[in-house]
Amino acid sequence: MGDVFKEQLVKKSASAKDTALRFGIVALVVIVVFICLSVPALQPFMIFIAAAACFGAYILISRLNIEYEYVFTNGELDIDVIYNKTSRKRMFSFTVRDFEIMAHVQDTAHTRDMLNIAETKDCSSGVTGPNTYAFVTPYKGKRLKVIIEPNDMMIKAFSTVLTPRKLFKKL
Repeated sequence: MGDVFKEQLVKKSASAKDTALRFGIVALVVIVVFICLSVPALQPFMIFIAAAACFGAYILISRLNIEYEYVFTNGELDIDVIYNKTSRKRMFSFTVRDFEIMAHVQDTAHTRDMLNIAETKDCSSGVTGPNTYAFVTPYKGKRLKVIIEPNDMMIKAFSTVLTPRKLFKKL
């Protein structure tokens, strides 16, 4: 049997919280710049502070532009987060065989299996759709629930590793 390699990119949708955060950052920078430019004493130093606040706001706002990349290689699932299409960070690396269960997030038949979870991480677009799944797996000594949006090709790759008792596809 040959190697199995699948990858997928999922862009996180801007939520109301993200929009409010962007607005708050811009409002804070406007206030800081106004205060810095209205203080005549130490004017060069205040201009430096105003410029630093603008640069900091740019960095913070650009980090709100998030994409998730799922890479499935021979039974291993890596989830990376990509900020503003420039910097990447590995969030998780799982062995798919270790998944306790994987089901659609709206699957009411398996909600009991998704209870008593220590932590939940949302690595999806943030919008529940037909391909929004959650899986539970042991991670660092705890049960972790991860929400992802695999496409049909990725789900088919998972089904090569997961048994039908662990993977519940939405019909």
